[in-house]
Amino acid sequence: MSRQKIFGKFGEDCSANFLESEGYKIVARNFRIRSAEIDIIAQKDNVIVFVEVKARSDIRHGLPSEAVTVRKQKKIIEAAGVFLQDENFSECACRFDVVEVYLRGELVEEINHIENAFEVVQTF
Repeated sequence: MSRQKIFGKFGEDCSANFLESEGYKIVARNFRIRSAEIDIIAQKDNVIVFVEVKARSDIRHGLPSEAVTVRKQKKIIEAAGVFLQDENFSECACRFDVVEVYLRGELVEEINHIENAFEVVQTF
């Protein structure tokens, strides 16, 4: 596994632990369709939450959440639609969050959970 993949997985593990500590139930991780992947799918208070995780060791190239481009959002939304239909959650409320993980080596400096980071402008 490449160093970048190990770094990303560590960020996802930290995010999942953080979400669980905040009362979220992890429903799925790394849900994948042909053209997209959702890092974490969680549930809290009858809301399905699709979470994109961005881990960074510095902000030289901008904030982690800025890497969730409109193109990336569309892919996540497409995958979310498939998940909601496949898992019979189509009547549930949902939202799209981003979790920024700031790392220094193997230490987590900060986790920033951005609720409703982007919205769907279409229906499933």
